[in-house]
Amino acid sequence: MKAQAAPPDIAPTSREDEQAEVIRRLEEDIIFGRFAPGLRLVEDTLMQRYGASRHFVRQALFQLERQGIVLREKNVGATVRFYSAEEVRQIYEVREMLTRQAALMIPLPASASLIAELSELQRQYCARADAQDMRGIHETNDAFHLALFSACGNPYLVRSLQDYMNLTLPMRAKNLADSEGLALSRRQHELMIELLKGRDSWALAQLCVDHMQFSKADYLARIAGEKMPQ
Repeated sequence: MKAQAAPPDIAPTSREDEQAEVIRRLEEDIIFGRFAPGLRLVEDTLMQRYGASRHFVRQALFQLERQGIVLREKNVGATVRFYSAEEVRQIYEVREMLTRQAALMIPLPASASLIAELSELQRQYCARADAQDMRGIHETNDAFHLALFSACGNPYLVRSLQDYMNLTLPMRAKNLADSEGLALSRRQHELMIELLKGRDSWALAQLCVDHMQFSKADYLARIAGEKMPQ
């Protein structure tokens, strides 16, 4: 009897999907603090953890190296990128300048469509938080901020800001698992939406800068008790 073909809507998992899953899981292990800064990422261990081939693990390491959260060195291999306290401060100085400028360029009062978009993203963010969906919290948080800063009207500024948001992922994403940090983030998002309805650009810009201080302080406190990798 001739075997029947699988229904067209039930496609087998592609190699691209498998690769993306390995990248996603490794990224989550790093940005949510399961792998500490400076930890050596051994290919055999990762292969066993993710049930993946060496090729997929290596490609995941290459991808996350491009994102700046994995460091690959000759005779050392791959490690979770460790940022010194001074590097953290310097990176956040640039991110704060970009954030302030983008916020100041948003026309106020903001459009009803922007308010509606941010309100919906905030609703999703709170729903993910209530469900303790870490990946969902992270994704909706970034979507909220990109939607907000895109309103500045300068895509080059937004692209630079997004690059620094990605660079600080290991420093800030773990904070989303902290109940105090998450509660503060939710309150500040709501206040941002309220400020967008008014005309005080400086208050909005300062809030956006203040918004990132909890995660920066948390990361600095975490690395203060850790020995810097040799």
